[in-house]
Amino acid sequence: MPRTYPRPHFNREESWRYKRVKQPWRAPHGKTSRVRRSKDGWPPVVKIGYSRPRKIRGIHPSGLREVLVWRPVDLEKVDPKTQVVRIAHTVGEKKRVLILDEAKKASIRVLNPRLKRPAEVAPVAPEPEPETAETAAEEKKEAAKAPAEKPKKKRTSKRTKKKASSK
Repeated sequence: MPRTYPRPHFNREESWRYKRVKQPWRAPHGKTSRVRRSKDGWPPVVKIGYSRPRKIRGIHPSGLREVLVWRPVDLEKVDPKTQVVRIAHTVGEKKRVLILDEAKKASIRVLNPRLKRPAEVAPVAPEPEPETAETAAEEKKEAAKAPAEKPKKKRTSKRTKKKASSK
């Protein structure tokens, strides 16, 4: 595998100077721009020479090529020796579980195996305590103390009022 080298971090010109100018790279277009003219002491400009060698472009840091998967059927085309799988972000939880099962059977590495929500485990209901006369009486007192809620009025628009009155 070809040797890689550290690339410079490309910052947008004057992003360190003004809050309104954000960090992500934008090509400088100014007539007198020091960055565009590659002056010493100014950040480097993005150029083709900074790209990675073709052999290692698009390779995961593990050294295997990434393959995007949407369905369990897509795993049939994957070679576990040279490729790793990334499940697309639009895939739902049910299909994600199916993909993970198929990948486990075929011993394919999945880069983002986590489920979107943690698996919901049915909570075990605590056994109800046997009611005594004292607890029942206390509950009745608490219910009596709570203020009774007023029933909400049904809201009608002016149109429905007019129609009702015209009939």
